[in-house]
Amino acid sequence: MTYFVVTRVPGPAWDAARGMREQERWDDHAAFMDGLAEEGFVVLGGPLGDGSRFMHVVDAECEDEVEARFAADPWVPMDMLRIASVERWEILLGKSSQRA
Repeated sequence: MTYFVVTRVPGPAWDAARGMREQERWDDHAAFMDGLAEEGFVVLGGPLGDGSRFMHVVDAECEDEVEARFAADPWVPMDMLRIASVERWEILLGKSSQRA
């Protein structure tokens, strides 16, 4: 297993006057993300702090896979959400740790 931490941020089309679940095409975005979680690609995810950033822990082979999978999100072509960073995460503590 290779985990990545993905940070996403709102794009220019994000309506700051509305909550996350009130954004245009929320249902399509939520169904897409639920599908990624059900198949095990997204392990954990959700908004951080004040909701201006979103973090996802994903199980993927490489960074290219991460970017390609998130590019299929209905919010991406609308410029509602963008990837700010993708970082490989080595888990050293917890049930999933793989210490040498």
